[in-house]
Amino acid sequence: MSQTVSVSSIQFAPVASHDPLEEACTLVRQAAGQGGQVILLPELFLGPYFCRSQEEHFFDLAAPAEGHPAVARLSGLAAELGVVLPVSIFERDGPHYYNSVVVLDADGAVLGTYRKSHIPDGPGYQEKYYFRPGGGGFKVWSTRFGRIGVGICWDQWFPEAARAMALMGAEILLYPTAIGAEPQDASLDTAARWRRAMLGHAVSNTLPVVAANRVGDEGGQVFYGTSFIADQAGEVVADLGRTETGVITVSFDLDEIRTERAAWGFFRDRRPELYGALTDREPS
Repeated sequence: MSQTVSVSSIQFAPVASHDPLEEACTLVRQAAGQGGQVILLPELFLGPYFCRSQEEHFFDLAAPAEGHPAVARLSGLAAELGVVLPVSIFERDGPHYYNSVVVLDADGAVLGTYRKSHIPDGPGYQEKYYFRPGGGGFKVWSTRFGRIGVGICWDQWFPEAARAMALMGAEILLYPTAIGAEPQDASLDTAARWRRAMLGHAVSNTLPVVAANRVGDEGGQVFYGTSFIADQAGEVVADLGRTETGVITVSFDLDEIRTERAAWGFFRDRRPELYGALTDREPS
């Protein structure tokens, strides 16, 4: 029997919600009702995207991954519904702060934590003020419904991250996201290239990609949604618009995709001995 998995992407506006965690739980239930087994929420969905500016009081929002109230609440929900949930949090670990995802298996168990590796720094996205880059490398988790790799927002622009997770055995790549307007240039709309970057990951690694973005106007910074699910050929098979709250769900046959991946030969024909420039900070 083929191994199939149904994946869901959730899109909503945390700042428009009286209780973002409660709304997230409602949308997770909706996704599970659609048959979703691996369900992705947006990046830092527990409140506003505070990284728009540098304000020290926002450090009070961070909490340790172990015992985090949102993780505890969603762990119970994951177990109740029998779904896998990557949970995006602002993590505090002693004096250090990270943009992290805690991965919950379908029984609610914590499989581990991934800390965002690539930290952006620019107008409207001043994350280096708040977060250290994760030092643990990319991670892949064996869940009840297959092996998943999770990158966080800016990670999704780097093909090395996607390839690393694919080499580690990821069968699906998930990217929780918070991206929208570029305050320094009102004419710059990155929605299309944001999507194209991840479609390339799907094609060159022959696996599905799921992205979940937020929507809404947060102090003049408008997040553009357009969350999507792409198949292993880089075709968008489900997506959402720029303003709507909603859930999309798609099923994939992982055995068929595994055979297709082998047939394309991308991993057979790799030449790692030629890729030294990728790890040399100053390639000649």
